[in-house]
Amino acid sequence: MRVYVPLTLSGLAAVHGAGEIGPGPLTAYAVTPGLREWYVSDDIEELEYAALNRAAAASLRLIAAKPDEPRRRVVVALDVPDGAAVADPDHVLDAASLGEVRIADAVALSKAAAVHVDADDAEKDVAAAASALGAADLGDDDARFTVDGAEDHELLWFGIQEIPGLLA
Repeated sequence: MRVYVPLTLSGLAAVHGAGEIGPGPLTAYAVTPGLREWYVSDDIEELEYAALNRAAAASLRLIAAKPDEPRRRVVVALDVPDGAAVADPDHVLDAASLGEVRIADAVALSKAAAVHVDADDAEKDVAAAASALGAADLGDDDARFTVDGAEDHELLWFGIQEIPGLLA
């Protein structure tokens, strides 16, 4: 099963140093029944892209909580055994947690399929979105527009062997 783990650049550095993503439990995003129902598609690539975007939104929340964190979203795509990622049945249709899963234990970084990171030119919009996130959560339409501006940036794909270059 492919899951998407939201991180920050400093979190990616820690994961790279440790050789694993953890400790568990980990929050990740995947194609869950709730995500399928919400997205209304049978195309697995579209559904995985939706899960990746949910993880990118969670990465933005991690960034917003850390004022000194570089303003670039990070998502690690991992392959885990079926059944290792479990959706909370109490949150299946909760819009805030669509696609959210828990992984009980740490996962070796060698299980990563890719790392997705914002390009440098996204930093300004990601910084603005991180600042506006609280107001957007409270229903401010202008703040929501600012948050959506970060979501307009596509995350770039990198192989795990490229992590040292991303951190340099």
